[in-house]
Amino acid sequence: MDLSKIAVSINKAINTQEVAVKEKHARTCILGTHHEKGAHTFWAAINRLPLSSNAVLCWKFCHVFHKLLRDGHPNVIKDSMRNKADLTDMSRMWGHLSEGYGKLCSIYLKLLITKMEFHIKNPRFPGNLQMSNRQLDEAGENDVNNFFQLTVEMFDYLECELNLFLSVFSSLDMSRSVSVTAAGQCRLAPLIQVILDSSHLYDYTVKLLFKLHSCLPADTLQGHRDRFQEQFKKLKSLFYRSSNLQYFKRLIQIPQLPENPPNFLRASALSEHISPVVVIPAESSSPESEHMVETDDLVDTDVPSLPVAVETKFDDLFGTSAAIDPFNFNSQNGMRKDDKDRLIEQLTREIQALKDELESFRVESGRLCQVLRGRVSELEAELAEQSHLRLQALGECEFLKAELDDLRRVREDTEKEQRSLTEIERKAQANEQRYTKLKEKYTELVQSHADLLRKNAEVTRQMTVAQTAQDEVDVVRKEMQEKVKAAQESADIQERDQLEQLQELQRELVSSRTELDSLKTTMVSSQQASGEVLSTQLTALQSEKAELVQSLSKVEVELAAQGEELERITSSLATERESGVKTAETLQNQLNEKETREQALESQLVAARWSSLQGAVEEAEKIIQDSLAQIHDPAHISCTSSADYLASRCQASLGCMDRLHSASEAFTADDTDVSELLRVVTQCGHLVGDTIVQGSATSHMVPVEQADALSQSVKACGAEALALLGQMKQRDSLAAADNSRLKAALEAILATAEKLRPRGLELQQGELGDLVEQEMSSTSAAVESAAARIEEMLNKSRAVDTGIKMEVNERILASCTELMQAIKELVVSSKNLQRDIVESGRGAASMKEFYAKNSRWTEGLISASKAVGWGATVMVDAADLVVQGKGKFEELMVCSHEIAASTAQLVAASKVKADKDSTNLHRLQHASRGVTQATAAVVASTKSGKSQIEEKDTMDFSSMTLTQIKRQEMDAQVLVLELETRLQKERERLGELRKKHYELAGVAEGWGEVEEGTG
Repeated sequence: MDLSKIAVSINKAINTQEVAVKEKHARTCILGTHHEKGAHTFWAAINRLPLSSNAVLCWKFCHVFHKLLRDGHPNVIKDSMRNKADLTDMSRMWGHLSEGYGKLCSIYLKLLITKMEFHIKNPRFPGNLQMSNRQLDEAGENDVNNFFQLTVEMFDYLECELNLFLSVFSSLDMSRSVSVTAAGQCRLAPLIQVILDSSHLYDYTVKLLFKLHSCLPADTLQGHRDRFQEQFKKLKSLFYRSSNLQYFKRLIQIPQLPENPPNFLRASALSEHISPVVVIPAESSSPESEHMVETDDLVDTDVPSLPVAVETKFDDLFGTSAAIDPFNFNSQNGMRKDDKDRLIEQLTREIQALKDELESFRVESGRLCQVLRGRVSELEAELAEQSHLRLQALGECEFLKAELDDLRRVREDTEKEQRSLTEIERKAQANEQRYTKLKEKYTELVQSHADLLRKNAEVTRQMTVAQTAQDEVDVVRKEMQEKVKAAQESADIQERDQLEQLQELQRELVSSRTELDSLKTTMVSSQQASGEVLSTQLTALQSEKAELVQSLSKVEVELAAQGEELERITSSLATERESGVKTAETLQNQLNEKETREQALESQLVAARWSSLQGAVEEAEKIIQDSLAQIHDPAHISCTSSADYLASRCQASLGCMDRLHSASEAFTADDTDVSELLRVVTQCGHLVGDTIVQGSATSHMVPVEQADALSQSVKACGAEALALLGQMKQRDSLAAADNSRLKAALEAILATAEKLRPRGLELQQGELGDLVEQEMSSTSAAVESAAARIEEMLNKSRAVDTGIKMEVNERILASCTELMQAIKELVVSSKNLQRDIVESGRGAASMKEFYAKNSRWTEGLISASKAVGWGATVMVDAADLVVQGKGKFEELMVCSHEIAASTAQLVAASKVKADKDSTNLHRLQHASRGVTQATAAVVASTKSGKSQIEEKDTMDFSSMTLTQIKRQEMDAQVLVLELETRLQKERERLGELRKKHYELAGVAEGWGEVEEGTG
């Protein structure tokens, strides 16, 4: 088949007209891929089309490309993967549009990319997805993991198909018959390919899910079933809507899915499954008519047709042959010879002009050909560059694959560690639940005690209020008595005054009457002589008498009013006296009731305290009984522990015994405070139970005789603990409870643990404390020496080097100096923190005894200090060689990383026994972050210096031929493969070295025993 015909068919199939792609053009493109066994011609033609500027053009390209992926040559998928990045960018670009063909193109391109990726990952699946059941089984390689992953990929593939289906239907106006319009058919035509793919994906998904349910539990596949249910509903709805469209009825027969999805929980339901079959009716047109190419459309319109132009000019000069024929001699008989000569000359000039024009056309076409050849050369150079970049990308891809394999191995190791950590957390959670139950009971007791105290305070407050009221009544009673007494006295005084005034008035009346009698006598005697004077005096006396009578009546009224006031005050005092007596009686009754309630509450409080104590004792008994039961549990045989940890548990239990004795004596002397005894009983039960479990676990690691002795000691300890708690449950025997036998049992376990504890590898335990101080001092000295050497190298470099080398050396040595300062601060902080740890943890013991007691921790501290000092010395040596130009920058970077790891080990060893709220611990962590930052600065300055000093060869390929470039490209590929092989071997060697280092460090510092103790 001619490639030009294929290109013409591609251009005819993919155009800007909003009509469906013609089947004959698409079939020609498909036959072209089988003819050339690939899609090179197709992509060469597509790359010249403006797909990013016309949405309809891009939509029809997606349709044709989908057909090629399904029915074209198998190499079409491989050839198209080279353009995956362009398709992704185009999909992202069209995705910015929210309507029209733009959004549809974005979704369609995502579907095509997903289809290509699916077939690349699963090469057994052909482009049209037609496979038999045997081929489907072979695709999973009989591995349930492969079937599980394949089902997920098919779900994703079908999800993209459904998204395109829904987007196309949502973009159409279903209220009109859009399937009969050209624009509607343009959008609906690609859905035929979607229906074909979806039917196969649905069928394979059902079969794979039945296979997975036969191998895996149903709960594991719950997510698969939910996703299948959702996609089943969408696909069923879309098939039903599509089958009702007039456009699809004549092109494809769409199957209908069953009413309900398959029941994967019933294996026999697979026999009821019917694979959906899509039928495409045979077309009425013959294959010959479809494969024919119209000759009119194949005319090359780029080259101008010169004979046509010449013929046109000839007709313009002489007219058409029908009108004037120059060779018609019958019509030229009348012409003169001169006319013929002029005509010949004119024709000659015209011919010469046409020749000149033809020559100019040839020159122009030659120039255009030269320009096109130059453009072709540029494109070939660009193609070569793209090929080189592709090779680089392949190399990077291989490197990333290797890194991915490493990461997967690391992830597997992390998952194993995570599982072990989960088991430890489960055990810790069980212990935490026990502690939580005890804490809840204790909280309830504290709450009830607080309620009783609040009730007691309330009663006390009521008594205080009653007493205050009684005092106020007494005060009011005294005040009223004083007021009554004062009122009586004032009334007596007023009465006396009024009696005196009355007597005075009576005396004045008697005197007035006497005077009146005398005046009457005088008047009679002198009536005649002084009648007028007497009448005057008589009138005055009568008026004075009237005034005296009036004043007397007023005094009598006042006396009556004062008498009434006195009676009222007397009656009110009697009433108040009676109410005061009643109030006093009421308050006395309330006081008696309060005393009765206090006695009842006190008895309840005593009962609650005793019940809470009994509950704590019973809970402690349950803990110890559970610990004794674990000893006989077969699952406990796999548990191991260390003698160090057992000794620490025994010491904690012995300390708790002393507290238990003190708290018991305190409760016997004063039974009002039971909180301390509750806490001690609970803690003792937990510690003794833990000692029993750890003792049994330790016996699994020692010789048989020692194991039997330790087991007997542990069981005796449990029996003594239960006996002691049984005595504490009775009121009578609580005071006589003796924990000496339990302490003896614990001391026996402690003595056995001390015998089983491992000794130092090369030193006695008494020398560990001195060795810690020596190692920390030597580490500080090594850091000081390294800082001094760096300062000396810096001064020497400033005196000798110049230019870029001096700048690089100064920057590297300055960063190394900062790192030494940070390490120095870290060592000082570590010393201070260790001093705090020793002071807080040794108690009455000496510092050496504390280090000997915690020998594992001490040995780890010594190892970390040695590593820091050694790392500082090695880094200074590497920096010296780099400054002299004899060393490698990589060595300096590796030394920096090693120092960071050593300081991290020192921080971890220092903070193991530290209090999380310690100030020195925060300072140590801050210093550790400073070391990390300084290490990063050293690495950054080293990389920067390396990039400045090393010479970079400029890549000039302008003078090379194609053969030379190809030769160098092959040499570069060989070198890359050699370096990758060497890199892989060195990484494997580094892994083996790290494993060996870890094993040696574990043997030297007892990591294995610590891990067994924690297990």
